[in-house]
Amino acid sequence: MTHIIFTTRRTIGRHLQVSDVDALLEVYGDADAMRWVGDGEPLTREQCVEWVAVSERNYRTRGYGMSALVEHESGEVIGFCGLVHPAGQIDAELKYAFKRSHWGRGLATEAAAAMLTYAQESLGLRYAIATTAPQNLASQRVLNKAGMRPAPDFIDPDGTVVRCFAWHAPAPAKNEIHLPQQSLA
Repeated sequence: MTHIIFTTRRTIGRHLQVSDVDALLEVYGDADAMRWVGDGEPLTREQCVEWVAVSERNYRTRGYGMSALVEHESGEVIGFCGLVHPAGQIDAELKYAFKRSHWGRGLATEAAAAMLTYAQESLGLRYAIATTAPQNLASQRVLNKAGMRPAPDFIDPDGTVVRCFAWHAPAPAKNEIHLPQQSLA
């Protein structure tokens, strides 16, 4: 059964499935795309299979994880977006990646914004972070457009500087008090 978590104008965000391994490998096995992710090394098929299993565990334990992004028009899995806790970190972290053929079309901003809305409205999350390499200006623009704001950079254990962004859910609107109108007749 497909578990849809959000829809946007051009995509459907749904839970990962075993059938997504080939699409995961196309995205995360791309050395150029992976230069900005983790240690910069592309993932193997085995790592993609494990990622689906980890995501399934995260859905059960946290209620969220990585999601496949399916293009409305073609029905093709074109990318991935989700909230994760790398290495067990406390804060939920927004991640996304797309097939190279779909870069530069605004899909990352669309998906990231939808994921943050889902985080607030369906999961009750009030805070999330995202990280990028300082040189990854395209990703930083996406995060700004999606509603995240720069936060203090930090240094990874390997000495790499990491640019950090933070999202705070908007405060709920205060309930207005509506008094019944009285007739002057």
